[in-house]
Amino acid sequence: MGGDYQFLEILLLAMVAGFILLRLRGVLGRRTGHERPPRGLPGSRDVRNEDKDQDDEEEKIISLPERGARDGEEPEPAGPPGLAQVRRLDRNFSEQQFLQGAQAAYEMIVTAFAKGEKSELRPLLSDDVYRSFEEAIDARDRAGETHETTLIGIKSATISEANVTGRVAEVTVKIVAELMNQTKNAQGEVIGGSGNTIEIVAEYWTFRRDLSSSDPNWVLIATSDQQ
Repeated sequence: MGGDYQFLEILLLAMVAGFILLRLRGVLGRRTGHERPPRGLPGSRDVRNEDKDQDDEEEKIISLPERGARDGEEPEPAGPPGLAQVRRLDRNFSEQQFLQGAQAAYEMIVTAFAKGEKSELRPLLSDDVYRSFEEAIDARDRAGETHETTLIGIKSATISEANVTGRVAEVTVKIVAELMNQTKNAQGEVIGGSGNTIEIVAEYWTFRRDLSSSDPNWVLIATSDQQ
């Protein structure tokens, strides 16, 4: 009897233990080796919190306007510092249009000087430059010399310097051109240049304009082969 009673007691305890084990497995679940590591431990990442933090950081980023640009305006193009002052005083100033005008003036002045056409030169030049051109033309005429210039083309034209004094602007343009020059004496003999040799000429031409004037034209005030 005592042995049977002891066996039943052990069997009952085993059944109770098995029931408790099944309950624990139902509550805790079964580990498969693919579970995400617990949050807060070294080497673990909370992807949801990480994404949220990234979104928060992106919301804090504020786009700033480009330096030098105003609301509704394009950033000022690069160039010599004086150009910015020219633009402020003359809102209609366009670097592209100015360079186009400088190239047109270059062609007209070079051609008119070669032909000795003073009336064509006068409105394009300052008083001092005009007097220099006039004296050279008169000296050539007195010697019976003739000068021929053929402009093949302008390779480049760039603004190299700009200054403003008061409301008077001076802008220097570096012009690189291809020319053919020839000078003949009174007997028709070539005494300078060649009519069939192309020369590449680089010169600095400085133009001036009173920005307060209604006259939009710039006049040539200096020429040089060095800046």
